[in-house]
Amino acid sequence: MTTQQQPATEVDKKPLPIVAYLHLPESPGEEPYLSGNKCRACGAVYVGSRMACSKCSSPELEEMRFSNVGEIWTFGVVHQSFPNVPTPFVAAIIDLPEGASVRATVTGLDPNQPGPSWFGKKVQMYVEKAYTDKQGNDIIAYKYRPVEGD
Repeated sequence: MTTQQQPATEVDKKPLPIVAYLHLPESPGEEPYLSGNKCRACGAVYVGSRMACSKCSSPELEEMRFSNVGEIWTFGVVHQSFPNVPTPFVAAIIDLPEGASVRATVTGLDPNQPGPSWFGKKVQMYVEKAYTDKQGNDIIAYKYRPVEGD
């Protein structure tokens, strides 16, 4: 016998992060952020959770919160994607000041006019609804956009 999941009621619906290392605000005034681990033995930094350091194999890791700003290290313009994903868009690797890098979509740059000035460009993280799941929850994704005045 199979059971069907019931759609979420308005009370049950809640925003859910698209990845486990995206933390959404639980109270007004808080900002969303990305988290990871830092090795206490060698200082290596990782986005997301780990059981041990891949650099020195130490299990001594501490949780850390990453800044919401970074710089574009490299990028590409995506012209073909999954259904319902508008193209073209800018996909980039963002270097964070804590020493880790994260892959993300960058908005606010014209994908039809890429150029060398984008390398090293300062960007700020923000979140937005990516889609609604089958239970009616809003799935929230993180993206980056250029910092004003950069």
